Amino acid sequence: MNCCRSPEPLFPNPVVAESLLDRLINTSHQVIMNGPSFRPNKRPKNTTDKTGES
Repeated sequence: MNCCRSPEPLFPNPVVAESLLDRLINTSHQVIMNGPSFRPNKRPKNTTDKTGES
């Protein structure tokens, strides 16, 4: 069991879930970003050497 979610579904009614998704998708904006990613900077530093050097 996940500690952050209750066992019941978020949207038990499929009609409500479909209408909410439709509203979100049709009113959304697409943002295209160019340039380097910041994700490599957020990765934890690797303390062990995996290059196979002895």
